Amino acid sequence: MRRAILDFAGNCYFRWMNFLRKILFPISLLYAGITALRNFFYDKGWLESTAYDFPVICVGNLSTGGTGKSPMIEFLIESLKENHKIAVLSRGYKRKSKGFLEVSKESNVEDVGDEPLQFKNKFPEITVAVCADRREGISLLKDKSDVILLDDAFQHRKVKASMNVLLTPYFDLYIDDFVLPTGNLREPKNGAKRADIVVVTKCPGNISVLKMNEIQWRLNLRPGQELYFSTIGYHAYIYGKNEKWVLESLKDKNFTLITGIANAKPLTDFLKKEGLVFEHREFLDHHHFTKNEIESFKVYDHILTTEKDYMRLKDNLNSETLFYLPIKTLFLNEGKMEFIGHIEKHIH
Repeated sequence: MRRAILDFAGNCYFRWMNFLRKILFPISLLYAGITALRNFFYDKGWLESTAYDFPVICVGNLSTGGTGKSPMIEFLIESLKENHKIAVLSRGYKRKSKGFLEVSKESNVEDVGDEPLQFKNKFPEITVAVCADRREGISLLKDKSDVILLDDAFQHRKVKASMNVLLTPYFDLYIDDFVLPTGNLREPKNGAKRADIVVVTKCPGNISVLKMNEIQWRLNLRPGQELYFSTIGYHAYIYGKNEKWVLESLKDKNFTLITGIANAKPLTDFLKKEGLVFEHREFLDHHHFTKNEIESFKVYDHILTTEKDYMRLKDNLNSETLFYLPIKTLFLNEGKMEFIGHIEKHIH
């Protein structure tokens, strides 16, 4: 009964949001015009954009989220950290602090944000920092690194990254979308021309070459832009504070999935495909869990969440019942080494 009520409420909410987006179409046209004019001024050099004499690689998107930036940043860290001193700079979305902060493993998620804390916990040997002013952040990190990765800075035109990696999800390509508030794009789709590399993320693992060619034709990239395809890979283990379990062990356990990400469908589809039965409590992206919500979670026997959500929950819930399932970027069509080679060539 509870599930039926939640489904009904969810359907009503999405219908209302779709209706609201349609009647706000004139505002979208105004927003598109303003952002297009801003980009034009930067392209002409009438607004200042700072370039650097060392590699500054931006990973971003045109849409509001859910494109797979975090696993892509982690893929780049994993691929480059043996040969380079890596620093990651993020704005620290929804953090409550201000200015520049270097992230440590002991940092509070409210001060630095969930994703930067996730990067630092997974790769303690690299430098991770948050700063809304990317130019200030870069100036404070340049002596600590030889490659800076900018997390979600494609629209931050005050910085001219030496390379732009643009992500677009397979089921929600930017060419099929429109600017806010009618659609989910932060800027008009022709902003993709600034990208050096475009990666179509979250593809089905069995995507055909024919479908890849169709998407390449539809994207109509400019000469010199590289195109790659990737999918999400899930680990065979789930991890808690002091232990790990084989994912299959959840088959004989009563567990609840808690997510606060932009699009949980790939995760829920994967878990169902693995034969797991669970209740799903879904929240908005980067949701800050309230005290009442935390208390309501404590009645669950076992909780599975995403690695990003784990950063926000781990200090408030029993470590013996809370686990996360890591994800990773997997390149398709033997594109991994070609992609890494392209990045390394740019760095050198």
